[in-house]
Amino acid sequence: MKFSQFTYKRPHLEVLKKDFQAIVQQFSKASTCEEQVELINQLNDLRSQFDSMFNIASIRHSLNIEDKDFETEQNYFDQNGPEFQALIHDYYRALVKSKFRAELSEKYGKQLFAIAELTLKTFDTVILEDLKRENTLSSEYQKLIASAKINFEGQELNLKALDPYCMSTDRKMRKKANKAKWDFLAKKQNQLDEIFDKLVKVRTSIAQKLGFKNFVELGYARMLRTDYTPEMVKEFRKKVKEYVVPATVELRKRQSKRIGIDDMKFYDTQLYFKQGNPTPKGDPQWILENGRKMYEEMSPETDSFFKFMLENELLDVLNRTGKASGGYCTYITEHKSPFIFSNFNGTSADIDVLTHEAGHAFQVYSSRDISIPEYLWPTYEAAEIHSMSMEFFAWPWMDNFFKEESDKYRFEHLSSCLFFLPYGVAVDEFQHIIYQNPDMTPKERRKTWRMLEEEYMPNTDYDGNDYLDNGGYWQKQSHIYQMPFYYIDYTLAQICAFQFWKKAKEKPEEAFSDYLRLCKAGGSRSFLGLVDLANLKSPFDSNCLPEIVGDIHDYLRGISDDSL
Repeated sequence: MKFSQFTYKRPHLEVLKKDFQAIVQQFSKASTCEEQVELINQLNDLRSQFDSMFNIASIRHSLNIEDKDFETEQNYFDQNGPEFQALIHDYYRALVKSKFRAELSEKYGKQLFAIAELTLKTFDTVILEDLKRENTLSSEYQKLIASAKINFEGQELNLKALDPYCMSTDRKMRKKANKAKWDFLAKKQNQLDEIFDKLVKVRTSIAQKLGFKNFVELGYARMLRTDYTPEMVKEFRKKVKEYVVPATVELRKRQSKRIGIDDMKFYDTQLYFKQGNPTPKGDPQWILENGRKMYEEMSPETDSFFKFMLENELLDVLNRTGKASGGYCTYITEHKSPFIFSNFNGTSADIDVLTHEAGHAFQVYSSRDISIPEYLWPTYEAAEIHSMSMEFFAWPWMDNFFKEESDKYRFEHLSSCLFFLPYGVAVDEFQHIIYQNPDMTPKERRKTWRMLEEEYMPNTDYDGNDYLDNGGYWQKQSHIYQMPFYYIDYTLAQICAFQFWKKAKEKPEEAFSDYLRLCKAGGSRSFLGLVDLANLKSPFDSNCLPEIVGDIHDYLRGISDDSL
């Protein structure tokens, strides 16, 4: 069934509550493990119905943020999602107390109970109104960013559509495009400050009501982190500072020389080559067709997956006014269908979507027959391994998309992955500081961000742009507003993906076999459990990051800038 044929019907929450609660009561009174298994199946069917309608509504809202009908539906889920979460809480409470816990753990695995126990710590009916407020504020941020209609070069553009101009070979154009982008955010600064201030306060309130010291502790529990701690993450950030920051400083010097600009400004950093960054050599339909060929040749599994996506119109990639910014992959359980949302803009990022978001989609497609929703997706940091690794497994097919510029693309891709690591850990450290000091003023938060930029991204020159010089850059990062503490996940996954990059060069069949095993496992193990399953080293291993980053840097050093 094509996505346009998916029916949407608002869930009747009162009926759902009644049915759900009745099944939970039966579960608690069940006299056999088999009876509890059947009742779990019934509960999961109800969850699937609600989640599917939520995701269909959310997708259609993001496809057209100005559609009032689906704005209403988004508001409905913002307000009623916490009520549904309360039902899941009741189920988990009964599950962890089950007298057949040992048998259920044998059937489903220990991870289900780890998820249930952590989730129980993150919810109580006392925070229902706070959760609704948090959802509403998150949607306000999305709507504000999507509202951008910037008059530029005779066109009305959103923020994503400005990106190609920000990479122009004409320095004046790059500067002009960046000014337009950041001027929009500067004009919205008071609103952005206000939304975030309210988010910090409501999240802190939620944490305290649940008995946590601060939102940092709650944030980690929400992310279902069972096998690593804030202290381990802190050590990881130190490793990035020690080993990655010097490598990126060297790469920036090479870039400066390569593009012929001695006084690199912030608007120059997105231009990797004097003649221009590599771009796809065709329109969106051409890109998708080449994507079909790529996945057909990659493996039988990726072939059936991508044909399914295309045949059922499960990709919406065209950029247009009124469409939400960014990109994502989600999953509609009742149809066993991933959905990829993006905004193609004619840059190499279009191909990254075709690999990164498709990596997410391929994983959930591979684990779609797992019977319990907790295992359809892994936790976030593990999920990003699938997406980032697919970017590297796709390297042999980049000639199809970039033609004579394919070597440039691979160099830029690998370089940008290194550049990302310091930024990613800066975002993480920023959130730790913010939520440990929730009474900070907006000005103090911006000052904190600017301090972290100087630490992790030295020599960043904002060329007198007041908004950026005063620490406004972080406000464009939607995760900080909408998915707190979901950012270190990208950096941890990047270290794992780098390992797949290396293994794919040396032992391609073994590498892809490990990757398939990882995808099919879904979320049936914790992060480090999945890392082990894929025959990867833990990013927290003291030698892992220095070794793999050293390999990457040596590889890049071995490529002559003259050849690019």
